[in-house]
Amino acid sequence: MSHALSGFFINDKWPAQHPERLQLYSMATPNGVKVSIMLEEIGLPYEAHKIPLNDEGVTTPHFLSLNPNNKIPAIIDPDGPDGKPLPLFESGAILVYLAEKTGKLIPADAAGRYETLQWVMFQMGGIGPMFGQVGFFHRFAGKEYEDKRPLNRYVNEARRLLGVLEKRLEGRAWIMGEQYTIADIAIFPWVRNLVGFYEAAPLVGFENFPNVARVLANFVARPAVEKGLVTPA
Repeated sequence: MSHALSGFFINDKWPAQHPERLQLYSMATPNGVKVSIMLEEIGLPYEAHKIPLNDEGVTTPHFLSLNPNNKIPAIIDPDGPDGKPLPLFESGAILVYLAEKTGKLIPADAAGRYETLQWVMFQMGGIGPMFGQVGFFHRFAGKEYEDKRPLNRYVNEARRLLGVLEKRLEGRAWIMGEQYTIADIAIFPWVRNLVGFYEAAPLVGFENFPNVARVLANFVARPAVEKGLVTPA
C-alpha cells in the first residue's frame, strides 16, 4: 500500500510501521536526543529508527538521500507544511520546526522567540562543537596525543562557555526564565554528556558552576527527558 513516505528512498531500508507518524532517524547521542526529548515533551506521535554511526547507517545511500551530510538526527514529517511530507536534518532546525508546528516550547512573542533562538544557536555554534572536542581529546583517540595543547584549548573554551551559562542561569529556572524552551533541550544534553559520558567534570571544574548543575538536575528529572535520552533504544 502506498503512503506519504513511500517515495522516500530511506523508507526502503528503514520502513515505517506507522507511516502516519513523524519518522525519526537517530541515535541516543547529545544531538540525537534533542529531537526525541522534544517529541516526548510536545506529545507528537512518532516512530524512531536507530541509525548506526557506521557504514550500515549514516553513510548508506538510503540515509544520505535524507541527509547528505551523513549526520543524525533527521526526520520526515508526513504531515508537513501544506499537508505535504517534509524531510529535515540538523537538530537545531528540527527543534525550531517542531516548536513552530505545535506552538510549544518557544515564546509566542517575537522578542522572546528570537532570544530563545539565540541560545539555540549558542549551543549549535559553541557548546556542541567545543564540548565534543573535549570528549575527543579527553576520552577518545585524542587522549593518546602527547601534545596536550589541543586538549587544553578546548577545556578552557568549555569552561568559558559554562561560565556564560552560569551567569545566564543566575536567578533563573531555565535559560529563558520560568519558561522551559527548546533552548534548554538544545543545551542540556550536551552538558550532561560533558560531565557524564565524557567524564570531564573534574577537568572543567564543574563544581564551580552550581547554577548549571542545578538546572541540569532539573532537566534530567523531567519524565519526557528520561524517555528521550534512551530513544532510539
